[in-house]
Amino acid sequence: MILKRLFFQSLFLLFLPVMAFPQKISMEETSTGFDFKSGNQLLLTYQTAVAKVPDGVKAYFSKSGFIHPLNSPSGQELTRIQPPDHYHHYGIWGPWTKTTIEGREVDFWNLGDGKGRVDFEKLISKKTNKDFAEIVVRQNHMDLLAPSGPQLALEEDLSIRLWNKKKKLYLVDYTTTISTPLSSSVMLDAYRYGGGIGFRATEIWDQTNSTVLTSEGLDRKAADGSFAKWVIVEGVSEAASGRSGILFLSHPDNRSHPEPMRVWPEDSNQGKGNVFIEFCPIRHESWEILPKKKYTLKYRMIVFDGVLTAKEADKYWKEFAKK
Repeated sequence: MILKRLFFQSLFLLFLPVMAFPQKISMEETSTGFDFKSGNQLLLTYQTAVAKVPDGVKAYFSKSGFIHPLNSPSGQELTRIQPPDHYHHYGIWGPWTKTTIEGREVDFWNLGDGKGRVDFEKLISKKTNKDFAEIVVRQNHMDLLAPSGPQLALEEDLSIRLWNKKKKLYLVDYTTTISTPLSSSVMLDAYRYGGGIGFRATEIWDQTNSTVLTSEGLDRKAADGSFAKWVIVEGVSEAASGRSGILFLSHPDNRSHPEPMRVWPEDSNQGKGNVFIEFCPIRHESWEILPKKKYTLKYRMIVFDGVLTAKEADKYWKEFAKK
């Protein structure tokens, strides 16, 4: 009887699809960053080296400290950096735009202005275990035009954690904690861009072959400036299903949650319709960063091939909200 039971258990395991089991994430440090992989397939790179800009472009636009590429489970590249229309766009990243520091306006987003920038400073920790791989890095927000020379205005500890991959999707936790080493506060002024988590999508997506859907049921035509718990951004790809995308989740502990959004209109970039979305916690209200205090924002990305429904997005958000 025991032998018979073992025989049928063996048959069950033999014919159970291998992809039913989560695939372990590995992490490799290279000369340019940290590569997160599933087997031999690259899923995500966090860039620690300064990315060179094309010939003829101001050196101010080069930077480190961003995610690119971020690939779908089947290997479709979903991010873009240094597009000619916005050389300061870097895949997945989140510099603050309009800030007031010691009475002066400093912009960490528009690199070409030469007022501020954000770069990788150092690795704080890294970890791999049976469930996930993770790095925690320090990113420095430098005020370049301070009276006594460039000064550190904000310190950011960024955690990037990839959970083991499943067949059609994988999860990325993106947690950012900011503080100021200055003796005076830093004001993150209300503006339509800045902070949170921003995403510049692949150049193949436009208004004809991609969609945006928020937790409030708004599409790309209506989402800009609205508040949301989650947003799905997806479009055409070379995956077997023909579609790939990312579900972005905002945690209920985040400032201004449900969180305000910046979503490019369909006629963005002279009608090209390129895709950019951002959770922007200072969209409608300024945020004062006080000395000796830390402030945390938590996001999760569900990266997928195929189609993700609003019902599934709600389920993922509820699971994330319990963290």
